[in-house]
Amino acid sequence: MLTRRDFLAAAAAGLVVAGTGGVASAQSAYPAKPIRLIVPYPPGGSTDIAARVVGEQISQSLGQRFVVDNRPGAGGNIGMQLAATSDPDGYTVVVGTTAHAINMTLFKDLSYDTVKDFEPIALLTEVPLMLVVNPSVKAQTVEELIALAKQEPGSLDVASSGNGQSTHLAAELFNAMAGVKMTHVPYKGSAPAITDVVAGHVQLMFDTVMSALPHVQAGKLRALAVTSAKRAPVVPDVPTIAEAALPGYEAIAWNGLFAPKGTPRAIVDQLNAETVKAVQSDKVKEQFASMGATARPTTPDEFGSYVRNEVTKWAKVVNESGARIE
Repeated sequence: MLTRRDFLAAAAAGLVVAGTGGVASAQSAYPAKPIRLIVPYPPGGSTDIAARVVGEQISQSLGQRFVVDNRPGAGGNIGMQLAATSDPDGYTVVVGTTAHAINMTLFKDLSYDTVKDFEPIALLTEVPLMLVVNPSVKAQTVEELIALAKQEPGSLDVASSGNGQSTHLAAELFNAMAGVKMTHVPYKGSAPAITDVVAGHVQLMFDTVMSALPHVQAGKLRALAVTSAKRAPVVPDVPTIAEAALPGYEAIAWNGLFAPKGTPRAIVDQLNAETVKAVQSDKVKEQFASMGATARPTTPDEFGSYVRNEVTKWAKVVNESGARIE
């Protein structure tokens, strides 16, 4: 016999519905249809690839497809806004990135709330950035770069993939902690930015490890450090900025799964369990490693705390750098 407690638990999970005759026939267990996976960036980028890798693994486990819906634009805001206003029925999830935390402060009139309008599901990947300089720069270490920047204030240009992007704010955090001022040169994407650093038009950049590494290996750029708290497994000989010169420095590019606010906790927990299982699989670990990314499984509550901490951290950097977008 179905007790009241059983009924409430099943209803929360979307397993039973109320009908004219009291309890209607039980519906099939979640998920009963494909799940839309919104990616707020174009196909082919690191966020898109990570989403597809994890989505495919979860699809195999759940027996329902994750249908990727790329909605790029406005630094990720278009896709996140679409997710925030979607039905909280468990059939829409979205991949948020570091920009999701940054945009809370970066944009003056953001149409949604980064924290209040989403249910955090799980962290997917963390990717360190790499501080690289053109070989013409007379600095072999982070300490020497800081000394050079202090000796000639404003003489060093630092490229980024765009105003307010993680590649930009990693540099602003560096400026603040090192007590220096480098001139920010924003580009429309990482590719043209790193190309100009290689060409010597701009002296340095904080770029993702996998984007910068081929140029380092070819001798076209010099790697000074990575931005993670620990050394990156793909470049174990490259020190962290924290150990090289600035204790406590950390700037990670991350992405994770979110659902619209109000999505039943039973569904959030189920998606979390499937995501954790996926990122711990050998197949996904191998694919992440090829991207210079690592997975750190979290509970929904742990991921929620992670996001709130990121919002606070980057709000301070945005406000101090003046990188607001009207």
